Amino acid sequence: MDQKDTEAPGVLGRGGSGVKERRPIVKGLWGVRYQVKDVARSVAFYTQQLGLALDQQRLPAFAQVSVGSLKLILSGPGASGSRPMPGGGPQEPGGWNRVILQVDDLASRITELKQAGLRFRNDMEVGPGGKQIQLEDPDGNPIELFEPAR
Repeated sequence: MDQKDTEAPGVLGRGGSGVKERRPIVKGLWGVRYQVKDVARSVAFYTQQLGLALDQQRLPAFAQVSVGSLKLILSGPGASGSRPMPGGGPQEPGGWNRVILQVDDLASRITELKQAGLRFRNDMEVGPGGKQIQLEDPDGNPIELFEPAR
């Protein structure tokens, strides 16, 4: 009795050998999108407080900041990336998913950022992989500052 291969989306069968080959769907990581209420305020936060570079901005709707190969896309209320979902639900800032930014000497960075008045969600945590803390951008989007274990 012949069995037909059932193929999952994104998987190519290989001529009856039973070996599956993945089709390249994702080309790479583009960046992370955060919903923000005020793009200019968010640009100031990410560039002045955290030192990210400003790549582009189209105020008041959109900006892109970066560090290394990470692009952080800031979508304001007028941006195409902020439009309501089909059911009418708004895309809003906040949540627990977060961008992780690597730093050196996390304890010193925390002191500096607290002196600048930034809001933290927790105290520094230490684990086998390193040290981390969560802070919030002006709209409540979480950012994890991470110092890898040496």
